[in-house]
Amino acid sequence: MPEGHHLHFLADQLTQAFGGGPVRVSSPTGRFEAEAAQLDGQSVERADAWGKQLFVEFADERYIHIHLGLIGKLDIVDNLGQPPVGQVRLRLANERRLADLRGATACDLWTRAQVEACVAKLGPDPLRPDADVDRAWTRIHRSTKPIGALLMDQAVVAGIGNVYRAELLFRHRIDPMRPGATLRRSQWDAMWADLVVLMQDGFAKNRIDTVRPEHMPEAMGRDPRVDDHGGEVYVYRRAQMPCHVCGSAVRIADLEGRNLFWCPTCQPKFRSRARTDALRT
Repeated sequence: MPEGHHLHFLADQLTQAFGGGPVRVSSPTGRFEAEAAQLDGQSVERADAWGKQLFVEFADERYIHIHLGLIGKLDIVDNLGQPPVGQVRLRLANERRLADLRGATACDLWTRAQVEACVAKLGPDPLRPDADVDRAWTRIHRSTKPIGALLMDQAVVAGIGNVYRAELLFRHRIDPMRPGATLRRSQWDAMWADLVVLMQDGFAKNRIDTVRPEHMPEAMGRDPRVDDHGGEVYVYRRAQMPCHVCGSAVRIADLEGRNLFWCPTCQPKFRSRARTDALRT
């Protein structure tokens, strides 16, 4: 599933391609036909993202809401008069550019009230300047759920997916199964600051790189990662492969229906101080 940085990248590309001018709106598969007819020929104000939710704003406070889901794609290319290929649910086009949406979980015509109701349910987005880090901390600090599960909860932090979850926890040596309530505020603040930098880099490159310079292929004399997700990572999709830092085999497990990757040496199992003290007495 595309993570938050990619949705912000798409919003930026859509605004550059269509913002401020009229756009042809169509639905080649017919699944968005009635809604497309209402918007056809109208002006796009801009596109915006909050976490994994994408909004294309038209005049009169009308919005196309898109959630790509697991397999959705939004391709923005030069308009050369090419016909739609495949199951194109939505097409936006002007004289210069066109955008085709395929495989999305959601594509709806919303009002401002619906957009605001959606956003109100989401946690802070690290790529937004108005992100409220305290709101995320409050949810985490009050929960006994594993931090690895909390980070994937879009009501806690909007935009984190499996890659950022695994890599952020590794970079901060946090056991994914550690209860959220046991984290210190200083740990969370450091994680949040790092997440902002990582996602800003992901937005700029439109790919996820989480490996520090000293662990890059050229520094370690290893082959670059080959994966359809691209980018250099520490543990994501590296099950049973040696950790770049300690050499231990990266592990994989299921956590709430999603694959979880971690290094058992760099991210040692968490034991609360109270339990440790009890064992000593």
